[in-house]
Amino acid sequence: MLGEPSTQIVQVAPLESARAGDLSFLTNSKYQQQLTTTRASAVILDRDSAEATVLPRIVCDNPYAYFARVSGLLNPAYVNPAGVDRKASVAATARLDANVYVGPGAIVDAGAKIGEHVQIGAGCYIGRDVQVGAGTLLHANSTVYSECIIGERTIVHSGAIIGADGFGMAMDGGRWLKIPQIGRVIIGADVEIGANTTIDRGALDDTIIEDDVKLDNQIQIGHNCFIGAHTAIAGCVGIAGSVRIGRYCRIGGSAMIIGHLEIADNVEISAGTLVPKSIRKAGKYTGVFPISDHVDWSRNASLVRHLKDLRSRIRVLELQRKLRSDR
Repeated sequence: MLGEPSTQIVQVAPLESARAGDLSFLTNSKYQQQLTTTRASAVILDRDSAEATVLPRIVCDNPYAYFARVSGLLNPAYVNPAGVDRKASVAATARLDANVYVGPGAIVDAGAKIGEHVQIGAGCYIGRDVQVGAGTLLHANSTVYSECIIGERTIVHSGAIIGADGFGMAMDGGRWLKIPQIGRVIIGADVEIGANTTIDRGALDDTIIEDDVKLDNQIQIGHNCFIGAHTAIAGCVGIAGSVRIGRYCRIGGSAMIIGHLEIADNVEISAGTLVPKSIRKAGKYTGVFPISDHVDWSRNASLVRHLKDLRSRIRVLELQRKLRSDR
C-alpha cells in the first residue's frame, strides 16, 4: 500500500465512473490516462504502474484478481435463511443437511442428498438420487435430473438444465429409435454454470465437468463430454457429444466443436471458430472469416470455393516449367 493507509473505501468502480469512496483498478496501459482524471479514492496497480499516480494505491502482481477479491468482500452474495418454504416439496426419503434453504415451489425428489448450507432457489427441481455438495447455490428455476452429482460451492444459474438426455438416436426401418441415456452428469467443486446452459447426461459413461470450470450462459454440452479443470467457456458455445477438453482451456463465444474430438490442455479457441478436428498441441487457434462488405465477401468466398482448382492449375504450370527447364 502506497499513500494514506486510512483512506476509506465503500465500493469498487471503473476508473472512468468512480467517485469518492470507490476503489478502482488499472490492468491495461491504454487506460492509464484515466488515472489523471479519475475521482476514485484509491486504485489497484501493477508494479510497472506504481508511480503513475499520487493517489493511494495497492501495488500487486495481478490487479484484476485483487480487485475481484475486494469486490467479493464489499458485495457478498445474499444468503437466504435456512429452512424449507411451506410451498416447497421435499420427499420423505430426501436428506437435507444442516442450514439448507429450499425456496417456494422447489421440489427435492426421493433419495436426494443435499449438503450443508446449500441454497435451492424458487421453482428448482432436484431429481431422484441427486447429490448436491455443501455450499452450492442453485438459482431459481434450475433443473437437475436424476442421479446427477454436483460438487461443493458450485453455482447453477436460472434456467440451467443438468442431466437431460443426450441426442442419441439410431435409424431403424426409416424411423429414429431413441437410445436410452443411462449415464450421469458429474460436476466438480467451484464450478459455475450460466443461465440456460444445458449439460446432457452420458449415453453409457458419465458426462464430467471437473473442478473450477466456468461456463457462461446458453452453452450446450453434449453427452459423454469431459471438460478439464479450470477451463472457461464463453456464451453460445456448442460442444457435440464425446468431446474431451483439457485443463486450463479458454473457448470464445459461439465456437462450435464437432463430436468425438480431443482438445489438449492450455488451448485457446477464438470466438466463432469451428473446430472440425482434434487439437493436440497447446496454443491459440482461430478459424473466423473476417466480416467485410457483402460484395467483397461474396468475391472472396468465391475464390475460397475455387482454391482446389487453382491449386491444381498451379501444379500443372509448375510441372510444365520444370519440364522446360530440364530440356
